[in-house]
Amino acid sequence: MKNLALSAYCKSKAALITFTKREEGATAIEYALIAGLIAVVIIGATSLLGDSISKTFSSITEAIETAAEKGKEKGKTDSGN
Repeated sequence: MKNLALSAYCKSKAALITFTKREEGATAIEYALIAGLIAVVIIGATSLLGDSISKTFSSITEAIETAAEKGKEKGKTDSGN
């Protein structure tokens, strides 16, 4: 059992050393860190501006619905002439 554990440890250590020496691994980690940072910034901005954005989209939705209703009413009166 000790030999199996020691063998697994040595293989994982060798794989980790190989991974850290390769440029692709470092680049992938850098991109992952950048993506994580961007996600944190987006979450923070959404938290801070969430109510404002929600109110803006609600007013846009109301304006579109009002315009659509007016368009339907105008269409009814135009087709009746």
